[in-house]
Amino acid sequence: MPSPTLTDRLALRERPAGRPLMHQEWGDLLFMHWPVPAELIQALLPPRLEVDVHDGMAWLAVVPFRMWDVRSRVTPPVPGVREFLELNVRTYVHLDGVPGVWFFSLDASNPLAVWAARTFFHLPYFRAQLKLERPAADELHYVGHRVHNGAPEGHFAATWRVGAVLPPSEPGSLAFFLTERYCLYAAGGMGPGHGDKLYRGRIAHTSWPLHAVELLNYNSDLVEGHGLPTPTSAPILHAGGHVSVDLWRLRRV
Repeated sequence: MPSPTLTDRLALRERPAGRPLMHQEWGDLLFMHWPVPAELIQALLPPRLEVDVHDGMAWLAVVPFRMWDVRSRVTPPVPGVREFLELNVRTYVHLDGVPGVWFFSLDASNPLAVWAARTFFHLPYFRAQLKLERPAADELHYVGHRVHNGAPEGHFAATWRVGAVLPPSEPGSLAFFLTERYCLYAAGGMGPGHGDKLYRGRIAHTSWPLHAVELLNYNSDLVEGHGLPTPTSAPILHAGGHVSVDLWRLRRV
C-alpha cells in the first residue's frame, strides 16, 4: 500500500464536515519519540493497517498530557469527566492513503472516562493513578502507574523543562510528521488480533504550538509492556502548548 503523500497529510488539516461528537482542551503535553524498525511495529498492527514511516523508520511515542473541558457536543454534560490526566503509547499508521495514530495503550486518571472510551470508542484505555506537578514555573513533573484490573503493570515518571517557542513545523519535516496528526484508528475487540473491525475517527485543532524541551529525568516500562525493545537512543522531544480539540464519531472502514 503506497504511503500517504504530503497532499494527503495536508488535507487532514481541513476541518471535517458535520457536527463533532466531543470537545476537549489539551495542554501541558510532552512528545517523546524514538525511531523503530518498521517491521517491529508492523508485526503488532491489525490486518490492513500499514506502518507510517519517515525516512524509512517507524516512530514510537510516549505522550503524557493534561485534558480539560471534556464535554459532549450532542448530549448534556456528564459529571466527573471534565478534567483528567492521560498518558499514551502510540505509533503512526495509514490506511487507504489516510495517515493517523494507532494507540498501543492510553492510561487515564478518570475511571468513567476509561469506561466510556473502551465501550464506545474501541480504544485500549486503562485506569491509572497519575499526578502532574510543577516544581518550577517552566518545569513539569509527571508520574503514574497503572491500576486497571487484569491489565499488565505500567509505570512512568518524567520531569521536563519547557524552553523557547519553536517555529511552525514545515510540511514534510520530521516534526510535522510526528505532531501534525488529525486522525486516529481503533479496532473492535480488545483481545488477540484486535478483532476484525477497524474504525477511523477525525479530530480538528490548530497546529501544535511547539516548544523546545530539556528532559531532566525519565523512567518508564510502558514501551516494554507492548513487546517492544527498550529505547536506547535519546528521544526526539517537543513540548506541546494548549490546543482546543473537536472529535468526530468513529466510522468503520
